[in-house]
Amino acid sequence: MSEENIIEGKNAVIEAIRAGRPLDKVFLARGSADKALAFVASSARSAGVPVTECDRRKLDAMSQTGSHQGVIAVAAARQYCEPEDILARADELGQAPFVVVCDGIEDPRNLGAIIRCAECAGAHGVIIPKHRSAGITAAADKTSAGAAEHMLVARVSNLPAALEDLKKRGLWIYGAEAGGDSPLWKTDMKGPICLVIGSEGAGMGRLVRECCDFVVRIPLLGKVNSLNASAAAAVLLYEIVRQRYE
Repeated sequence: MSEENIIEGKNAVIEAIRAGRPLDKVFLARGSADKALAFVASSARSAGVPVTECDRRKLDAMSQTGSHQGVIAVAAARQYCEPEDILARADELGQAPFVVVCDGIEDPRNLGAIIRCAECAGAHGVIIPKHRSAGITAAADKTSAGAAEHMLVARVSNLPAALEDLKKRGLWIYGAEAGGDSPLWKTDMKGPICLVIGSEGAGMGRLVRECCDFVVRIPLLGKVNSLNASAAAAVLLYEIVRQRYE
């Protein structure tokens, strides 16, 4: 069973149901008195999804995260979209495109956390590379607290080419880097925007960095010289939100 077909945890499963994601079955811990699990069961049945109660040992064996909270859903394979679908969503909403690109985020929990931040900040979609990057696995889905079920995610084979195409579509490309020459609080981040978050260790790749119109740095006032990728994404995303809606 593919890891990308497993959805674990109460929030992740209920958001998958709400988003209308095709589910083959929901497995619940037998004998649980948890009201949240009862709500998951009733929501699944209302959506026409079969619900099976089973021993927690079976859930433990199925789990990819080790923290299933008594519920696991088996879903159809994740369908990734195209970057054009993300821009179409922005157009449908009558909004300037707001796209997040993850350049080589290999930890699925970091990817899930970034997707959660992006969804909460009103981004229209996330783009990830096909290679040297985490996908929407069970761990990423669970860490996103279900946000991955509502977020368009495109997977591309050539990230620099995808960024150049976004530039041709009128988006400004902003990369994040500790040594960036554009201070966050002094950078205009309004209008159609693509925010690039680099990998946990190496940051943005050279070709990706060369695609950026601006390389933004977050003020770091302590002794540690960088933030976790998902923490940096949260700071940057909400500065964009502040500027877009102030």
